[in-house]
Amino acid sequence: MTQHDTNTANAIAFYDLMFNQCKPREAIERYVGAVYIQHNPHVADGKAAFIDYFEHMAAEYPGKHVRFVRTVAENDLVVLHCHQTWPGSDDYAGMDIFRFDPQGKIVEHWDVLQVIGEASQNDNGLF
Repeated sequence: MTQHDTNTANAIAFYDLMFNQCKPREAIERYVGAVYIQHNPHVADGKAAFIDYFEHMAAEYPGKHVRFVRTVAENDLVVLHCHQTWPGSDDYAGMDIFRFDPQGKIVEHWDVLQVIGEASQNDNGLF
């Protein structure tokens, strides 16, 4: 298994554990390095802020779910193209980018999210 394969598997396992299984603390403990740099403007920097945010989301949106559509890995980065389902709210198409340290731990995160709307000027879909 290459480092790209390992990092991709770890990014998916991290995301699944914190989002689908609602265990952000365990996800941080297993898959995150010494620091966690966050670029999402809705989440503060650091491990504790991440845990607080996703524990709140788990309580507010029970049954939320992410489906991994595709992945891309290059150098120390892994990109996950995801379909997020939020009960009682909009669904989202998302791109999450994770940077890994040399030990294979996540140390930085970026994301962009787009509401999945009903109208489209084409028949291609978001996935």
